[in-house]
Amino acid sequence: MSQPLIPAALNTPKRRLAALILPAVAALGLGGCVVAPVPPQYGYGAPAYDVVNVPPPAPQYEAVGVAPYPGAVWITGYWGWANGRYVWNRGYWHAPRPGYRWVPHRWVQQGGGWHGQGGRWERR
Repeated sequence: MSQPLIPAALNTPKRRLAALILPAVAALGLGGCVVAPVPPQYGYGAPAYDVVNVPPPAPQYEAVGVAPYPGAVWITGYWGWANGRYVWNRGYWHAPRPGYRWVPHRWVQQGGGWHGQGGRWERR
């Protein structure tokens, strides 16, 4: 007598259905996952920009308000570059880093274009 194709543990209609559906559901769930590099976070690294041929607009006014806790550092808003245009990134409060000072984001004109230099923490 030959061996059955389906193990005895899966030899009921409900279990066979579960054995077919569960891998399909897992594949669909994982199909939406994307593994991509994390862009640098404003405040911890200088994002790299392509050379932009258009000067940045004037900074937008932001009401700073009162610090949420003693020692909080205001990280000023800045014009970033995304999808071929300037995009305003709002400022926010950040916890201080002892021994460091905040250097804000800026745009520098070089060689006929504008280069973005991301904000960063520098040792004092």
